[in-house]
Amino acid sequence: MELPLILEPEQLAQSLGAENLLIVDLCNPQTSASGQVPGAVALDYTSLIASRPPVGGLLPGTAQLSDTLSRLGLRPEHHVVAYDDEGGGKAARLLWTLDMLGHRQASLLNGGFHAWANEGHELAAASGAAAPSHYQAEIVGAAAADKNYILERIGAPDVVFLDTRTPEEYRGTNLRAARGGHIPGAININWVEAMDQTRHLRLKSADELRALMESAGVTSDKEVIAYCQTHHRSSHTYVVLKSLGYPRIKGYPGAWSEWGNLADTPVEV
Repeated sequence: MELPLILEPEQLAQSLGAENLLIVDLCNPQTSASGQVPGAVALDYTSLIASRPPVGGLLPGTAQLSDTLSRLGLRPEHHVVAYDDEGGGKAARLLWTLDMLGHRQASLLNGGFHAWANEGHELAAASGAAAPSHYQAEIVGAAAADKNYILERIGAPDVVFLDTRTPEEYRGTNLRAARGGHIPGAININWVEAMDQTRHLRLKSADELRALMESAGVTSDKEVIAYCQTHHRSSHTYVVLKSLGYPRIKGYPGAWSEWGNLADTPVEV
């Protein structure tokens, strides 16, 4: 099945019922209870991440991922379409995780639940549990950067750290860890800047997104390492950059919840 990375609701509507299509609903349970994309299977976002307090948003081990994705019914031949009700962060985290597992057939529903429900598309009653599969997760992708990888690249001319948190978090005035601030040299683009608030939280046009990134110095000739507090918001930015054709993109699982809670990592404010 050939579907684009950024999938419009009308494109999905034309593909409903297609063989090897797996639609994944990462909405809040209250939203899912009000209706889902027909055929969607609900996924609890917390099953996609691991925590070692105070660090959150880590990539789980293969046993947890195998269990989660098997309960979802995922098979290697599936094309996954993910959506949520919060702008795409949770759905994008699933897509980033699939990249880490080498499962490349995946799409983000542009605008998610809001675009689907508010533009006249069919809603179905929440479905039950999916028929389980026996998915064996294996970490094969290179889409993650850890603390040591980042430390080795601070100051490198061909690397840009992209902080996708709010300006207040970036400056350290909104403190969500033991220390505030940002990774030295990081560029701040709040993840919501990629969304068109007038079109049900769809992504802005590719031209607008490219201009947003390039005007800040996030250019495609550099390796881009995106982070936020727990690699939730920055997963969305990862998918945005991937959709623009950036060839070298990584996300930082744990992100500021790790970096800001360590005593020896360099911090800039």
